[in-house]
Amino acid sequence: MTRYDAVLFDSDGILVEPPAPETQREATREAFRAVGVEDIRPEHLDAVVGGKSADALFEVCSVYDLDVSEFWDAFEHHDEQSQFDAFEAGARERYDDVSAIADLSVARGIVSNNHHSTIEYKLDFFEMRSLFDTYYGREKTLESLTLKKPNTHYIDRAMADLGAESALYVGDSNSDVVAAERAGLDSVFVRRAHTRDIDLSVAPTYEVESLHDVVPLAE
Repeated sequence: MTRYDAVLFDSDGILVEPPAPETQREATREAFRAVGVEDIRPEHLDAVVGGKSADALFEVCSVYDLDVSEFWDAFEHHDEQSQFDAFEAGARERYDDVSAIADLSVARGIVSNNHHSTIEYKLDFFEMRSLFDTYYGREKTLESLTLKKPNTHYIDRAMADLGAESALYVGDSNSDVVAAERAGLDSVFVRRAHTRDIDLSVAPTYEVESLHDVVPLAE
């Protein structure tokens, strides 16, 4: 018998390399330019790139007298396009150890804070659709910012899709571990190169260095 009914995975930093910070910053600059703002204060750029909370967006947009929905539409477009461009240029790759997911005998899903449409793109671009039974990213709406991890909204939906009562959640951020705990799931924190020095506020159930290490934990 398997230990869990399912394994859920984060996407960026787990399945594919995370976006480069400067790529995110430039996409945000382009979004501001698209709505007529050329001179952006560094702290406001950081607030949008680093937080992307609804409160932060409303605060920043008020400084520049911007319509929040209009700016958010511009941001989502430029952010997603910057990711597509990076994948197509070979600047972001799929991790080699993703192949280990095929060895899991339990149901598999993705729950990501990235756009749902970007998850779909990555599944097709890197030929990963056969590895997963369900997947969720967030919608391109302001409301989705309140539903992303550590909120358990999309985890709960994935669990319902899979008919799972127990699962491992595999991630690379503090919010992943917190979301798993809130959802009543065990967590696996992957210490990749970009997460070597991260301090977590909540202890994960397991820490590993490769997705190959997830298979024996799940089985």
